[in-house]
Amino acid sequence: MSKSTISTFKLFEVFPNEETARKYLEDRLWPNGVKCPTCAGTERITTRKDGFYRCNPCQLDFTVRTGTIFGRSHIPLHKWIYAMYLVVTARKGISSMQLAKEIGVTQKSAWFMLCRLREACGSDDGRGKLQGVIEIDEVFIGGKDSNKHAHKREGRRGSKGKTAVLGLRERGGRTVAMPIGDRTIHTIQSEIHGAVEVGSTLYTDEAPAYADLNGLFFRAQSVNHSAGEYVKGSCHTNSIESVWAVLKRGIHGVYHQVSVKHLRRYVDEFTFRLNQGNVERHTFERLDSFIDAVVGKRITYKQVTA
Repeated sequence: MSKSTISTFKLFEVFPNEETARKYLEDRLWPNGVKCPTCAGTERITTRKDGFYRCNPCQLDFTVRTGTIFGRSHIPLHKWIYAMYLVVTARKGISSMQLAKEIGVTQKSAWFMLCRLREACGSDDGRGKLQGVIEIDEVFIGGKDSNKHAHKREGRRGSKGKTAVLGLRERGGRTVAMPIGDRTIHTIQSEIHGAVEVGSTLYTDEAPAYADLNGLFFRAQSVNHSAGEYVKGSCHTNSIESVWAVLKRGIHGVYHQVSVKHLRRYVDEFTFRLNQGNVERHTFERLDSFIDAVVGKRITYKQVTA
């Protein structure tokens, strides 16, 4: 086993119960002492029992769960930590059915946990825009028309009836990806300008939406895939396409299908896992990054099912 990866057995040794998990979360989220989630105050806070605290100025009773993705959850915190461990270490993701078996909850509860965890994965890491050499490509997510019931078939082929996901991968750096409602030049180039630093070099395929990117803001080159050209000097999109390979294998092999409504969260999960370095960073470092992203990301069951 890699020296940067800990075993499940080791994780259970570190977090055997709710109390050890709560202490870990408090130390990570409140490094300078207990902090009120409403007024952010650290003074005049009274310690109560069972992990509760009271902010006397606000008259608020709170725990480390308050204002995070763990808010109002009755699932013990050490089970949450284990679920986070599985999300950051399972390269292609983990299904709600499997998570339910692993931690002893219902499939419905496991599904909602994963929705919350994916919501945290979409947190901005504060490192700003991508820069340097950026590979850009799109992938289409959706079932094959031939696999649908006869009354649902639309007689479409290729990308028709599917959702486009735009991806940008910084060579030697981060990946940013998001579903897009359409593939117009305005939509795609707006996302590029919002995610990439001016002066960067862009490598794309021959899609019309990228045709006029070379100019005032960026240096751009493309390869013509339709003509069998995949590499032109240092210009290629192989790195971003490898991201799509893992995403598709995860969707088809683990989740089987993903609705358009929740696709953004699934994309966020895969890019978060990639950006946190996979096995290049120690498991506890990846868990720390996950914990840092949970604040202010609480969603309700009504929100994800509405």
